[in-house]
Amino acid sequence: MANLKESEIERSMVRRVRESGGLCYKFQSPGNPGVPDRIILTRDGRTVYVELKTEIDRLAKIQAWQIGEMRKRGADVRVVRGAAEMRALVEELFPA
Repeated sequence: MANLKESEIERSMVRRVRESGGLCYKFQSPGNPGVPDRIILTRDGRTVYVELKTEIDRLAKIQAWQIGEMRKRGADVRVVRGAAEMRALVEELFPA
């Protein structure tokens, strides 16, 4: 699963989270550019915001700012680069 497009990583993450019993919502916030791509809710109600990138993509300045503002307020926001990091996140959030 190396060198996948961001959309392919996202589809795989959504499928894996749902198969693990979680929810994975697309995060859109009109008027607030740069918010993370997805919101994951675990089986026990934990909420994690996820910004997906390929292995070589970088955060835009607005994305870094939004993530910083969310983290300042206690939000669990993850920047996931590539398929391997995505799989590791799903395994962390949904241990067997």
